Amino acid sequence: MKLICEGLDLSDAINKVSRALPAKAVNPILEGILFSAKGTKLTVYASDTEISIKKTINAEIIEEGSILLPGRFIGEYMRKLSDQQIELFTNEKNQLRIKYGDSEGFVQVLDKNEYPFNEQGKGDYKVTINQKDLKDAIEKTIFSVAQDDTRPVLKGCLMEFEGRRMTVVALDGYRLALVKKPLTQEAEKKNIIVPARSLYEASRLMESQEDEAEMFVTDKQVVFDIKDTEVTARLINGEFVNYRQILPDNYVSNVVINKKQFEESLDRASLPSRQEKNNLVKLEVKEKVITISGTSELSNIKENLAISLKGKDITIAFNAKYLADCLRVMENEFIKINFTSSVSSTTITPCESDECLYLVLPVRLVG
Repeated sequence: MKLICEGLDLSDAINKVSRALPAKAVNPILEGILFSAKGTKLTVYASDTEISIKKTINAEIIEEGSILLPGRFIGEYMRKLSDQQIELFTNEKNQLRIKYGDSEGFVQVLDKNEYPFNEQGKGDYKVTINQKDLKDAIEKTIFSVAQDDTRPVLKGCLMEFEGRRMTVVALDGYRLALVKKPLTQEAEKKNIIVPARSLYEASRLMESQEDEAEMFVTDKQVVFDIKDTEVTARLINGEFVNYRQILPDNYVSNVVINKKQFEESLDRASLPSRQEKNNLVKLEVKEKVITISGTSELSNIKENLAISLKGKDITIAFNAKYLADCLRVMENEFIKINFTSSVSSTTITPCESDECLYLVLPVRLVG
């Protein structure tokens, strides 16, 4: 293999694919990054078998070929050469010679035959969506994914495609996040469960506000094609929770409130209980005011905010973090809080649209 490329392009490519390197490699060969030179392109690839990332850059290919290099070392080395033009070529000692300016370095090449590179076809099922919308849907749901292994399907997000709409759902048994986004092309009905980590890494690679992303789905994997970058994720097998049965049919109270003011008051009121296990805050809704209070042995904080109320007065308590997580990703000026009872699930939605919905289970008040 022999080629010439820009150090900045190469450093950026290695940095992106390095996100697929395992934190703790059971198989040391997975700590390698695969470089393949063909035509006018250099492809850089890394995988931990659950997720793989591939980045393609322009290069002057003098001699085609592929090599495997120690991932973290070559990444650190290239970051220090990002302002250089780089010449790469392998020598008879099975080393990669890296030449830049009047300097050079050598890196021992690993045995690529041991590397589990088994690139499958992308699949015939394709979904097309604006990158901004896909990134937004992931960021507004992924925080509700379960963290433990008791129910593996809940460690991923459910992605539903039908017609011109994508629905993304995440839940962990205490809260639920649901976001709807438009597709740019019609899609046949299909549901998949994608691991949270894979979605997180894919979203980090979405930089364009206008460009489209393509998603290719098979029975076992999904490929996010983002311009010159591909993220391949192994799907989670199993049946997702029927979330529609969880959503309340009717409410006893609806509160309209300024989102920013509510978020700030909640942040202050939760200070006393922040070190407690359930991080409890109490909401008291009465006529035109909501009182948000937090209490501990050392302090007590109450915040009063003006609201618009339809329905009954209600007193209810929540884990403040679950409310704060929802508010953090909502961009609306006014939101609607929908109460069913003091011991039943509450939903939070924008006033202006049905794009997103957040459901939070309350904490039962004692005494």
